[in-house]
Amino acid sequence: MLTPERTPLIDSFGRKIDYVRLSVTDRCDFRCTYCMAEDMTFLPRKDVLSLEELERVARVFVALGVRKLRVTGGEPLVRRGVDTLFANLGSLEGLRELAITTNGSQLAQRADSLRASGVTSINISLDTLDPDKFRAITRTGTLEKVIAGIDAAVSASFDRIRI
Repeated sequence: MLTPERTPLIDSFGRKIDYVRLSVTDRCDFRCTYCMAEDMTFLPRKDVLSLEELERVARVFVALGVRKLRVTGGEPLVRRGVDTLFANLGSLEGLRELAITTNGSQLAQRADSLRASGVTSINISLDTLDPDKFRAITRTGTLEKVIAGIDAAVSASFDRIRI
């Protein structure tokens, strides 16, 4: 097996790579005007890595010295079965930080389980605190759900929450 001490990942500028982002889906429950068309065409499911493949990629990166993984999307929490992926990633030996970038729409229901799975850090994308502007930007979202998600994240005691 490869070990970080023997096979570090180095980029073309000589920097050690110890942080990787994994995009688990191109789908989202918002249709933000700056991000998605109203009638979006998504990748066919056959062209998206399975959760098992994503976990394997993450395991290889951690074995090569990656110490921080950030799970992104689209909105990663809309991916069916992603909770299992978080639990499996959270148990990787050598991983120091498991992070997620989210729009916050699912956090009210999922913050506790994410924290229990080993997620240590959350970035929550929030464009405005004005409910009408929020609705206009996201086309489908409600600010109240995101605020409830932020409150749930605070209650779950993540090491770091960025908004």
